[in-house]
Amino acid sequence: MPTPIKIRGYLFDWKETPYFMGIINVTPDSFSDGGEAFGIEQAVKKASSLIEAGAHILDIGGESTRPFSDPVPLEEEIKRVIPVIKAIRESFPEIIISVDTYKSKVAELALDAGADIINDISGGQFDPTIMEIARDFHCPYVLMHIKGTPKNMQINPSYEDVIKEIKDYFNERIEVALKKGISEDKIILDPGLGFGKNFQHNLEILKNLEVFHEFNHPILLGPSRKSFIGEILRKPPLERDAGTAGLSIYAYLKGVHILRVHNVSIVKDALKIFKYLWQDVNN
Repeated sequence: MPTPIKIRGYLFDWKETPYFMGIINVTPDSFSDGGEAFGIEQAVKKASSLIEAGAHILDIGGESTRPFSDPVPLEEEIKRVIPVIKAIRESFPEIIISVDTYKSKVAELALDAGADIINDISGGQFDPTIMEIARDFHCPYVLMHIKGTPKNMQINPSYEDVIKEIKDYFNERIEVALKKGISEDKIILDPGLGFGKNFQHNLEILKNLEVFHEFNHPILLGPSRKSFIGEILRKPPLERDAGTAGLSIYAYLKGVHILRVHNVSIVKDALKIFKYLWQDVNN
């Protein structure tokens, strides 16, 4: 069992799982929500609805990392993200905030503004200084697997053994993080569904989620509205929440600790019913 983490007075003991990370995309071009939280007022309103639905963490990002997307300039990302974090922190003093960025300067300013967690899709590859920011702030750091960059990651991604390569990557990046000074109990792992993976790669990851427990770090999974769900359901992103809920129940059975989702309410309700019935059947 991973070591418990206390953030802003809230103890994540990893026994009462999964915890819910609600997504707030402060972008005009997100693949999944079309910029519905673009702007301070809209973002605060979105935060309120996610908290009411039961989100434990709000993940705020100012750059779309959908396939083939271009990077957002540093100053633009700062302009999008920092005022929103400040506004949400003022409106909801106790909520835990994660900043979804791979840029060290954005992470530093976000933590100064009231964020609590760094969620880095690059695992410190794109901007190595971001790990030093996590160290200096003593904050949890989500280390995700990605192959390539958002711009090129879905151009014919290939692996000889996707699970082995992700495990090798985690071993290497965890070692780097520890050498940078990040506390071992602050590292959270994300296998990166859809980030440099095709349909079969994503299925292979899901079938083998339990192997990542060997690292003894909390596992975060971001399945929400992903394209492989769309391939199964033949539905566009905004119609994939029920599919996300089904996948989340499966992830719960595989021991995933944090679920990063757009629609916290439907996923939480689906899991509540499943857990209630599952426990009743197994008692």
